[in-house]
This record gives sequence, C-alpha cells and structure tokens, in this order.
Amino acid sequence: MNAVFSRPRHLLTLGLVVLAGAGLAAQAVYLHTLRTQFLRGQGDARALRTVSVNAHRGMLLDRNGEPLAISAPVDSVWVVPADFAKARERWPQLGRVLGMSTAQLSAIVSARADKRFAYLKRAVPPELADAALALKLPGVYRQRAYRRYYPLAEAAGHVLGYTDIDDRGQAGLEQAYDKHLRGTPGKERIVLDARRQRVALLDTIAAPRPGKDLKLSIDRRIQYLAYRELKAAVLRHRAASGMAVMLDVQSGEVLAMVNQPTFNPNDRTDQDPDRRRNRAVTDPFEPGSTIKPFTVAAALAHRTFDPRRIIDTAPGYMRMGRHTVRDVHNYGALDMAGVIRKSSNVGAAQIGLSMTPRQMWETFAAFGFGLPTSTGFPGEASGLLRAAQSWRQVEQVTMSFGYGVSTTALQLARAYATLASGGLLRPVSFLALAPNELPAGERALPADVAATVNAMLEGVVGPGGTATKAAVAGYRVAGKTGTTHIADAGSYDRHRYLSSFAGFAPASNPRLVLLVTLRDAQGAYYGGEVAAPVFQNVMAGALRLLGVAPDALPEAPLTPPTPATAPRLMQAAERRL
Repeated sequence: MNAVFSRPRHLLTLGLVVLAGAGLAAQAVYLHTLRTQFLRGQGDARALRTVSVNAHRGMLLDRNGEPLAISAPVDSVWVVPADFAKARERWPQLGRVLGMSTAQLSAIVSARADKRFAYLKRAVPPELADAALALKLPGVYRQRAYRRYYPLAEAAGHVLGYTDIDDRGQAGLEQAYDKHLRGTPGKERIVLDARRQRVALLDTIAAPRPGKDLKLSIDRRIQYLAYRELKAAVLRHRAASGMAVMLDVQSGEVLAMVNQPTFNPNDRTDQDPDRRRNRAVTDPFEPGSTIKPFTVAAALAHRTFDPRRIIDTAPGYMRMGRHTVRDVHNYGALDMAGVIRKSSNVGAAQIGLSMTPRQMWETFAAFGFGLPTSTGFPGEASGLLRAAQSWRQVEQVTMSFGYGVSTTALQLARAYATLASGGLLRPVSFLALAPNELPAGERALPADVAATVNAMLEGVVGPGGTATKAAVAGYRVAGKTGTTHIADAGSYDRHRYLSSFAGFAPASNPRLVLLVTLRDAQGAYYGGEVAAPVFQNVMAGALRLLGVAPDALPEAPLTPPTPATAPRLMQAAERRL
C-alpha cells in the first residue's frame, strides 16, 4: 500500500524538479540570447564609471624662472550619504582623522541625505585621505584635485592674487590670466568593485591638459626686498597703510608691487577684503607735490615760463580770493629748479597760472593721468583728471601742486618712468618681455624738456633738497617728495597725511623707477622723512641685484709720492717711455 502511494509522489516531485530545471534553462537561454545587451548594460552601470580627471594649473614664474605660484596635488574626501549613514557608530573614528566632530559629519549627511554625493572635507593632503579610506567605512571615497601654493606667501599676495577651492583665479594676476593658467580636465572609464572602489582603468577617453605656465615681470628678489622695507617702515611710523611700485624704465615692466597691510594667499581663512585689496592699483589718491614736476614740464613744453625766471614766493603764502596757498616756510626768491627743490606750493601755483587750463591738461593727460594703465589687472582704477573746460582758476592752482587730481600708485610710477625715459610713455606690463618685444613708447614730452626737469629732480636729493635721505651711495638719484593732507568727510584733515617719494636711478641713464607712499604715519610725516628712506633701501638693493653700474663713484684722492715710492714710480715712467 505504501509503495502504491509513494510512486505518484516521487513522480510528482521529479516532475516539479524537471519543470524547474527546464524553466531555469529556458531563462538562462533567454538571458544569454535575447537579454544579453540589457544585462551587460546593467552590469556596466553598477561596475563601470566615466570620471573626470582634474588637470593642474599652470605655474606663475618670476622673470628669472623662479616659481611664484604652483599647484600641489591634494585630495577631497566625499561620501554617498545613504551608505555612509549605515556606519554611524564609526563616525568618530573618521572625525578624528579629518579633524571634524560627529555633529559636523551629521550635519553634512543630513543636508545631502537625498543626494548621491557630499563632500566631507576638500583639499586635504593625500596622506590624510589615505588614512580616511584605510578605515574602510562604507560610502567613503576620495577625489584627486590640486591646490595653489605661493612660495613668497604674503610678500607677493596682492600682485599674484589667489585661487578658490576649485583652483580658479579670484584676484590679481591669477584672475587676470585665469584662462591661460587653467587646465582642461580629462575623462577616464574605470571599473569599480562591490564597495565602489576603483580597481581598474579601462580607457582614457580624453587626457587632461595642464594649464600653461606664465612668466611674469616680477623679480622675486626685489619683490621681497620691497615687501620687507615697506613693512618695516609702516611698523616704525605706525602708519595705517603703505604702497611701493618699482618699474623698469626701459621696458615698462613691473619689477615689484607691494602693499601694507597684506595677506597670505596660502591661508584661506583670511577673508578680510581690506587686507586683500591691491591698493597700488585700485585706490586713487591725490598726489600732492609729486605732481609738481609735471606742472613744470607742462610750462616748459608750452613755453609759458622761462626756467631762469625768478619767482617771488614771499611771504610764504598767496591769496586766491577766499583761498590761501601756503608754503612750509617763506622761501623768498626761487627759480624753477628751486621751486622743485624746496617744493614750494606758491611757486608751483605761479607756474601753473602761466598756462591755460587746456595746456596743463594736455601735458597731464599725455603722462597718463586720468587713464587706466590698461594692464588688465582686476579692479584697476583710472584716477581723476577732469576736462579742462570745467576748471576754475583756483582749481587750476591746486592741481598745479597735486590737489583736485587723483592717481593710483601704478599710474604715478608710470608717469615718473616717462620722465626718466626722456619723455616716452611706455605701456605697463606684468608679463616678462623679450628683448625684441620692448615697446618703443609714445612721445609725451620733448626729450630736452624731460632732461631739464630731470636735472631739477636731482636737486631734490642733493644738499638743500627735501629728500636727502633718498640718496643712494654711488648713484645719481632724481625724484620728488610729496606730503599731502588726506581728505575726510568732504574736507582735508590737518592731522592726517599721505607721505610719498617717487624717483629713479641712475639719473645719468635711468633704469629703475620706484614710488613709495605711507598713509597716516604717526610722528614724522614728511615724505622726505618717511618715504625717502624706504626708497633708498629698496633702490640700493635693486640696483645691486640687477648689476646696474654706478654713475657717481667718488674720485680717489691723489696721494703724493713718498721717498720710499718715488724711485719705483720713476722706473715705471721710464719703462713707459
């Protein structure tokens, strides 16, 4: 009886097994024939990825090929929030590696809970990312990127600028030449394992193209020298800020540009916009007495004033209606050179009044006042030089000694470079120029007039001038001081000053121009006392670094022969005969 009933059961079981096997076989045939492409696509979707490969940014180099900005490899640690949330109990381990609290990790995951991607920490050293991935937490990955590094740190922060966390230029030359410096990312097809970790490279779809290097006109040695001396002066005089710009007279290249206060572009936490602003390019100011050489140049160029004419500046002031023009002292009778040497406002006013407003405006405009230098530097200001037809007589007088007109430090340095070059206005360049690329320049002033004005500027640094502390041993120096009241709330503050000195050397064959300004110096405030010593130190060092030959070496005194040396001198003379 048991055998009768067991036989059908065995047959049923066997039939079910056969049917199941047949079904599986049919499914296998179906999947391997009709559904092959679908299955391959599903597998690839889970195991294959096309990923972007970052390209490093081009280097910024100084004129001698030394690095000023380089891109170093860094990693970003990111997570798939849903996967990462499964290991919440191990978050403190990862937090200790990345320097993050559990609360910070939780906030990131919560904010991106519905996404497949969330950064935990960007731009970390590769060894830190290695340590994070070594914990083998689910959903934790890395992404290779690059971070900008600036070897000169705060010494060149303003001129170079900086990049954001995505390595894109945000200020300075980094921003101006971002397209040139920025690389083009590549694409790769890779294989991922079950933990979504990269295990193999299948194909390079497009290789990353690194950005192009850029050689700047900056000389890192002079840049650091200018930074060091300006910072020391700002601290010594307790000034609110300072600027210094050095140009190559022959090429118009910017060799150094520094500001105080400054910032370190390697420190992304310093976001103070006031410290990051390149004042030498973005902040116009009234130049004060540093504009007097251009007033004199205008009068000479238009032949409205005889340079030998004696100007009576007594009693040290002159009235213009309700206004009074004053000198520091009563200088009495001065010629044109004396007006420059003593920095007489009264004398400059009389020279300015010898011209029509149009004549004075034409010369100022020819030197670039009121116009941007067209360097492409972000945020560059143009200064202010109003149209001549709007000038009143009192305004023409104040402009003759530097009030009512404004300029940037870079513009004023270019104007002095124009004087130094014999009257040729050359474009300013932040890029290094090859010898065959040197610009010819445009004639802004007759060469003989420029030579006359430059000779007057040498007297400023000589005995009796206002800038004896700008003298550089072994070199003839020409320049001009400026001590300007600072405008505040619509009027001039009698206790706040902008102290300046602009000059060039060697005066016999000018090579370098340097402008130095300090704002709100405490105690001593005259340009000759505050700015001139900075000029002296920076100019002396730059001339030495560039190997510029001295043009004012003292002559060796003649030593009469002694009884011991006389016979040898006679023998030498006989041999020459």
